[in-house]
Amino acid sequence: MSSSRIYRPAASVLSVTARRAQPIVCGRIYGAARQAHTSSQSLGITARSRPTVQAAPRISRVAPQGARSIFIQTETTPNPDALKFLPNHKVLPQGVSTPFIEYLNPRSTIAPPYPSPLAAQLMNTDGVTSVFYGPDFITVTKASDANWVHIRPEIFSLITEAITAGQEIVTVSSKDGADAGQEAVDEDSLSFSEDDDEVIGMIKELLETRIRPSIQEDGGDIEFRGFEDGFVKLKLRGACRTCDSSTVTLKNGIEGMLMHYIEEVKGVHQVLDEEEEIALKEFAKFEEKLRAQKGPDAAPSTPGKDSLDSVPG
Repeated sequence: MSSSRIYRPAASVLSVTARRAQPIVCGRIYGAARQAHTSSQSLGITARSRPTVQAAPRISRVAPQGARSIFIQTETTPNPDALKFLPNHKVLPQGVSTPFIEYLNPRSTIAPPYPSPLAAQLMNTDGVTSVFYGPDFITVTKASDANWVHIRPEIFSLITEAITAGQEIVTVSSKDGADAGQEAVDEDSLSFSEDDDEVIGMIKELLETRIRPSIQEDGGDIEFRGFEDGFVKLKLRGACRTCDSSTVTLKNGIEGMLMHYIEEVKGVHQVLDEEEEIALKEFAKFEEKLRAQKGPDAAPSTPGKDSLDSVPG
């Protein structure tokens, strides 16, 4: 009997066993293969050597030198009309002393001293009302009747394109002809000055170390406007500027902390721009008219201790 006739049944036994075996019963397949291999070895049959496959060269995952890593993260803020975008990239240019830049209308994005092509594109997006630049984040505020579902993808795309192309987010130019809609300061109002007395120095230190980080986390910033008769004058920026809970932030958060650590502080006053004061008065008139229509038993439209419905008369 030739060796080839014996080899075929051994191979067929292996193949039949492999076909009948279930995937989980690996022991049976291994046993059949071992038996066939032992039988062929005892008859002097050697299996052919398996062909070797050359391993493909490994591709390096290290990005080439000079390549930009694009990873834009989006965060919500306490203000439902504001979103915070973190482009993993410095937003404010080096050498600029201002801690923030805020654009409140389309014209301000092309006006000195800090015109911004990206802010101009963002402000041209339907529904966007303001753009705020922090040190490493961008806060975009929309109109209350606009929907993030339509606005967010376009904003994300514009920021990604600008960073990918290496576009300069902010350019510095002469201050001649500066627009009123562009809000920035020549010097950080929280930085220590030699003219500051001890109390103001303590106020600035608390604002800088304990309060500003939290407000920047919420997509905004804070500006120190003075200290008179025991009251600290502050202005909120970015997402906090138009947030409904800004009064609560000032009273419960900032005022409470300052009064706890500095006994000379009696309270905090929020500084409003002329446009914000006009808007607040118009909103107060609207609330009064709405309250008259609803009647005295109607639920307040802006609940809370400092709401307009709690004002007597």
